[in-house]
Parts: sequence; C-alpha cells; structure tokens
Amino acid sequence: MYNDLLDIGPIHIHSYGVLIAIGILTALFIGEARAKKRNLNGDEIYNLTLCCAVFGFLGAKLLFCIVEWESFLKDPLSLLKSNGFVVYGGIIAGVAAGYGWCRLRRLEFWHYFDIVLPSVAVAQGFGRLGCFMAGCCYGRETDSVFGIAFRNSRFAPNNVKLIPVQLISSLGMFLIAGFLFWYASKPRRKGCVGFLYLILYSVGRFGVEFLRNDHRGEIGIFSTAQFISIFVVLAGVAGFFWANRKEETVPEAGSAAGEGQKTKDKSPTEEKE
Repeated sequence: MYNDLLDIGPIHIHSYGVLIAIGILTALFIGEARAKKRNLNGDEIYNLTLCCAVFGFLGAKLLFCIVEWESFLKDPLSLLKSNGFVVYGGIIAGVAAGYGWCRLRRLEFWHYFDIVLPSVAVAQGFGRLGCFMAGCCYGRETDSVFGIAFRNSRFAPNNVKLIPVQLISSLGMFLIAGFLFWYASKPRRKGCVGFLYLILYSVGRFGVEFLRNDHRGEIGIFSTAQFISIFVVLAGVAGFFWANRKEETVPEAGSAAGEGQKTKDKSPTEEKE
C-alpha cells in the first residue's frame, strides 16, 4: 500500500524491509526470553538467529531461482537482484543451518528447535504485513466488501479489488505463534513444538495458496508452495509422532533440567574458563 517510507537520492527505505527487520528482531527477543526462562543459553539465540537468517535468506533465494529457472538462465543477475524469494527455501535452509550450528557449538538441537520455530511464526506474521505494504503475494480479484484495491503497487494490479491474502496470512501466522507459545508452556517431548509448527504452517500455506493470484510457479495442479507443503506436512507429522516416542521433555521454565542444559550449552571457551 505504502511501501516507500523514505526515498531521498541514494537512500531508499521501504516498508517491506522495515517490517521484515521488525519481525526478525521481535522473534530474536522472544526467543532469547523463552530460552532464559528454561535456563538455556540465551546468548546462543543471537548466534543461532544470525546463522539461520543468513542461510535462510540464501535458501529462499536459491529456491526462487530454481522455481524461475527459465528466467534465471536468460538473465541470472537480474533475478538475483530481484525481491523474489520462496519462503520454504528459507525454512529448509534455516533449519539445516541451525542443526549444523548446534552441532558445531555442542548444543542440544531439539531444545533450540522448539524455542526458535514459534518465534519464526511471529517473524513471518510481520513479513506478510510487509508483503501487504509492498503489494506482492497478492490475492485473487473479488467483489467482497473485504476486498482491497492497491493504488501504486509495483507488483499487484492497481485499482482492482483483491482478496487481502497478505493480511489473512499475517493473522494466521500470529495465531499459529500464539497457539505454539501456549502449547509449549507445558512439558512437551523434545521436538514436538517445532514439528507442530511445520504442520500448522504447511497446512495453512496450502490453503492460502488457493486465494493467491501472483505468479509463483506450478508443479502439476499445485503451486510450488502447495507441492512442497504436502511433503513438509508428512515430514512434520512423522517427526511429531517420532518425538512423542521419546522419554525426555523440553526443560520447563526455571527447571533443574534446564540448568543442566545451560551448563552443557557453554561454548568451549566458557568451559575452559
């Protein structure tokens, strides 16, 4: 809607980028607070967030280039410089990077997996608000009173009433985040919260895709995101049931188990000291 916040000479500040930044910072602070309540190493949340954000960004861009491979072959530089990303690429790469970082730092991956992913839902909620401001990821035409017409978007068709799918997605992500925070407030098996995020996000994304009308790639009768959602849901359900077979739960707020994990999560330098 109003993507250009500041546009003076070489300085360009857009609502999309600002809201993405707000989402990441909010997710970071929430993740740190939740980690400390469970006596985990809150400082590692900063390192983990940076690692996952960098690789998530690269993964989202890589999957976008794969989806748009024909355009990429014609003009790779233009596609790399564009604002195009595929969220699933970011999620997959971010989780993989987080696992690698936890292995490198000798952290309990599943504890941080459950801490971080509900915060990711918060970041995505702000990100979709950024999409709404920019007009990207727009919905189908509608005659509904809830339809919204963009006036000066570089992405959505202007002066046409569209389903506000970005706002629907944003609300959905905030609801998912709230549910996961509630679910995680009680003792759960390690990994259950993170896997539940994958299930809820993928089911929601599959449904929301029917309301969208922007070009985002197709695989058969499904959009690219819907096709990926099917496999992520299956992986999430399998992981959720696998996690529930384990005996160990995530540490409760202020628990002795969490204190033991905090000691375990110290870096090699801290151990030497």
